[in-house]
Amino acid sequence: MQTLANPQELAGQCRNWHTQGQSIALVPTMGCYHAGHEALMRYGRTVATRLVVSLFVNPAQFGPGEDLDAYPRDEARDEAVAEACGADVLFMPQPGDIYMPDHAAWVDVPDMAAGLCGKSRPTHFRGVCTVVLKLLLLTLADVAVFGEKDWQQQAIIRRMARDLGVQTRIESRPVVRDPDGLALSSRNVYLTVEERAQAPEIRRALRCAQEMASRGEKNAAILQQAVLRRWAEHLSLGRLDYLAVVRPDTLVPLSAIDGPALMACAVQLGRSRLIDNILLHT
Repeated sequence: MQTLANPQELAGQCRNWHTQGQSIALVPTMGCYHAGHEALMRYGRTVATRLVVSLFVNPAQFGPGEDLDAYPRDEARDEAVAEACGADVLFMPQPGDIYMPDHAAWVDVPDMAAGLCGKSRPTHFRGVCTVVLKLLLLTLADVAVFGEKDWQQQAIIRRMARDLGVQTRIESRPVVRDPDGLALSSRNVYLTVEERAQAPEIRRALRCAQEMASRGEKNAAILQQAVLRRWAEHLSLGRLDYLAVVRPDTLVPLSAIDGPALMACAVQLGRSRLIDNILLHT
């Protein structure tokens, strides 16, 4: 495995691979790897000849007062994990390698980024789209792989790629969870013992809404109230950021379940902001 920091070296290596007729899978990450990241890498290894993993804590997707400086980092361990998962290149740039001092060009999908996580993080997806497009241009990847835990992110990236004519195929993979249902996240390390004990209630409440929908409940407000009641009883340490029912592809809010629907949420639990989602079927 090569570890590269220079964007032009990455681009040169990827051009060489393409010249040789080899395909490239890209897995963009911010590091502090867990089993969810490993699943994305191992999948990427199966769908292309070469696997590029990026490790970049992107300052442009953190807002004022967010945890950029405190975001968990363990680069030595991450290098070992990426190599064990079959990465051919681990791309580890510094912010100055990605953003010029007078950087002024941004990529945004404003309508899809306005709701859900975008309500409390208004510049987050602009930063995500910009860095992802940079990585796609550097690698000219044939496929890029994202996790479904951040459903809004992968939906926005799909729309960005479609609208800008990006030829990379965007694929998403299922959420990887602990046995009790908590979605794996690098930020889970922030949880105290008491917070960790309550955290699985996020998923349990969403499952209750899914079961209600499967039995025929179509009213989104009723489903949301059921989730909120359960959280009030079992997730006392949590503070709601949002709970919404939307169309999975467009993220347009729904008042009634009349087709494909996604319930998505964010809950602040101590220092950790935890997101999750579930598909609803009637």
